[in-house]
Amino acid sequence: MSGVLDKIKAICLEYNMVSPGDTIVCGLSGGADSVCLLTALLKLSAEMDFSVEAVHVNHCLRGDESDGDEDFCRRLCGELGVPFHSERCDVKSFAEKASISVEEAARDMRYTVFSSVSGGKKIATAHNADDNLETMLLNLVRGSGIKGIAGIPPVRGNIIRPLLAVSRREIESYLLECGQGFVTDSTNLSDDYTRNKLRHNVIPVLKQINGSLTETAVGTARVLRSENDLIESETQNVYKSCLGDASLHGISAYPQVIRRRCISRLVCENIPSNGSLISEKKLAEWEKIAVGGGKINISGDLFLISDGKTVLLKKIPAKKNPEKICRPLQIGENRLFDGHMLLCRLVECDNMEKISFVHKNSTINWLDYDKIIGRAVVRNRKNGDRIQLKGRNFTSSVKKLINEQIPASLRPFIHFIEDEEGTVYGDEIGIAQRVCPDENTRRLLEITVLREERRS
Repeated sequence: MSGVLDKIKAICLEYNMVSPGDTIVCGLSGGADSVCLLTALLKLSAEMDFSVEAVHVNHCLRGDESDGDEDFCRRLCGELGVPFHSERCDVKSFAEKASISVEEAARDMRYTVFSSVSGGKKIATAHNADDNLETMLLNLVRGSGIKGIAGIPPVRGNIIRPLLAVSRREIESYLLECGQGFVTDSTNLSDDYTRNKLRHNVIPVLKQINGSLTETAVGTARVLRSENDLIESETQNVYKSCLGDASLHGISAYPQVIRRRCISRLVCENIPSNGSLISEKKLAEWEKIAVGGGKINISGDLFLISDGKTVLLKKIPAKKNPEKICRPLQIGENRLFDGHMLLCRLVECDNMEKISFVHKNSTINWLDYDKIIGRAVVRNRKNGDRIQLKGRNFTSSVKKLINEQIPASLRPFIHFIEDEEGTVYGDEIGIAQRVCPDENTRRLLEITVLREERRS
């Protein structure tokens, strides 16, 4: 028993987790870890001069079992004389509404409750050495730098983790020695969640290689945190000196590890990440832009832009889709845009050779009027437009054709003709293969676009 208390006291002192006069609110689920945390903190409270309270979050995921856990926590705190607060959360509904996993939703709601009850107090969570080992492995598998592989931080804001150096085996031995009961969450016995897959399938294999894996990970995490603290200190100095208005100036002059952390911090300060780690892959992409110049989307309408010297976070609103304009095709004048007119004329054709050479290089387009299927309309551009142009055996993206062939100043004023089977004509683009005139053509639709000259 004294071994667990000694480890808790040592880590509290090493990371300045508590100060005389503090109130520590213990997150109490009723499981072995949190019961150990509550009872151990209570034993140390007089010696270290702090008071203890408890908070229980009922996730309402397991029906009567969840309610039984809440009742257990309430009775335990009553027996120990510990002030108790509980709150019920509809995790399933929140997960569906937020489009996140139930596990993620439970965590978010739990920490929201912790925040609401912790004004001016410390929150103690029961993460232990085995939890930290799982986190280190998860971050390694997902791709992370030294900060992620160091695992769970002992202190984050007003949240403290006094059990981080204590293994699950030590926790169970402590409770057995104390004769203290606890409840077991049935979901922890399944492999439904990624963490449980590591816990039940991967870590046992690793412990066959190193029987002291958990203790080894505690020492490794301590070394990594120490090295990470040094890098963080240098990062803080560089960040302060380079920070502008949502931007970093001269960041490319610093070592890669500092650049990446500064860029990560800039992004996280503008997009709260809910504590999730930024992957190494994303950081590499952002840093490449920061050093070499360019633009990359971060989230929604937020972009990271760089000229190689200054890195800037900038909101670039998505272009609004143009208002849809669609009218029946008229023989004669068709006006969709000011200063632009589509002129259509029907020509009886008894000799194709006569007209084909005259207009070969003109801006006039001809199509076989009798090949138009059903009702024809003239309209502006729409998303997803495609056309199989004359002489081609494949369809092309209208967006790509416009970008390749048409000056930016004309792009908002392009006319299209569409029948019931799709697009047959695009202004400045051409006609579709299926309405191309041939030796059987009897009526031609002559199409001319007239634009008013604009004088500056």
